[in-house]
Amino acid sequence: MSEQPRPAPTPETFAQRVRRARDRAGLTRPVAGGLVGRSAEWVKGIENGTIGMPRLPMLIRLATMYECDIADLTGDERISATTYTKAMHTDLPVIKRALTAYRLSPDDREPEPAAVLAARVRQAWQLWHGTGDHRSRIASLLPDLLADAQHSVRALDGADRRHALVAQAQAYHLTQLFLSFQPAPDLVMLTGDRSMTAAQDADSPRAIAGAAWYMNHVHRDANEAAEVRVELADQASALLRQDSEDDLARWGLLQLAVALSYAKTGRAGDAWRYWDRANDAARRLGPNYAHPWLIFGQGIVDGYAITMHNDLMQPGKALDVALALDLDQIPSATRRSYHLVETARAHGMQDEGVAAVALLQKAWRESPETLRYNMYTRMVLPELATAGPRMVRADARALAQELGVAV
Repeated sequence: MSEQPRPAPTPETFAQRVRRARDRAGLTRPVAGGLVGRSAEWVKGIENGTIGMPRLPMLIRLATMYECDIADLTGDERISATTYTKAMHTDLPVIKRALTAYRLSPDDREPEPAAVLAARVRQAWQLWHGTGDHRSRIASLLPDLLADAQHSVRALDGADRRHALVAQAQAYHLTQLFLSFQPAPDLVMLTGDRSMTAAQDADSPRAIAGAAWYMNHVHRDANEAAEVRVELADQASALLRQDSEDDLARWGLLQLAVALSYAKTGRAGDAWRYWDRANDAARRLGPNYAHPWLIFGQGIVDGYAITMHNDLMQPGKALDVALALDLDQIPSATRRSYHLVETARAHGMQDEGVAAVALLQKAWRESPETLRYNMYTRMVLPELATAGPRMVRADARALAQELGVAV
């Protein structure tokens, strides 16, 4: 008797794919809805099939939120989220080569002293936080900086080598920031791991704390479990003595990292408990303090409260914070631009498109490349340009054109 052919498996529906993507991301329906400016009931309707597949702008939002491709949601392999949402910097191939190049032959050059490396890293941080196209400016410095730091770490020994490792860890932080929000997630993870390894090899609690802050961004963007991020930040915090401004600033920054992690997963009580710790550290440092390159201070703590309220679906409270935020307390154009974008996101969640476009324009003037590589901006501009308030559609289209976003 011949064996009967097995029936073909029933293809997954769009609703089933979206539900699976949300479960994998570990988000509740209320949190997922808030992140895309919709209600929990809307998410439920999408997942049970009573609401059909949304249009492309919303598909892009969902794919970005769930850290997957549009094809994972639609089943259509011809569509890729990165095609629509992630811009590639022209210098990305150069940075990639710098990260993946290994000099195996002997290097007869004199190693650069750790103090010189540190000075070059400080200069790069100043360029990163300054006005203008910060990514483009540091892209020209990073290949040589990474190569020279690698050579010094291999050639020096003792205290000089440890100091060079601290500088190398910061060079990797800068590289990670350059790579963020570009189609290179593997390189972002690589630089995060290398910076932590350098910090541990340096046996420097401060360097480890800085690496933990940036690794938290990697884990958060990858939707890793909050517990993974919290454990890392708590372990790094425990290494700091808090007996100096620098130690206290890094400790406060790690409390902020945990607060952001909990807010993204909807755990409001835990989020604000850790934010209070960060706020206390900022107050102890004084209203005019800002860390020279991590930029921790009162302005940053207040600014990230906007993001936390947004992630917790509290746009009204986010705007209350934004009204009182003093951007002059934040000595970084990139950070000022980011907090302006987050304020625009709060207005967008309340369907206040005029205010959202105005703030995005202001963020563009503050730091063009911050806006160009911001995922929220790239997702929302096509919708504002076609379905936003009529009086700002032209402005939204013009800004989208500047960013290279298809409308």
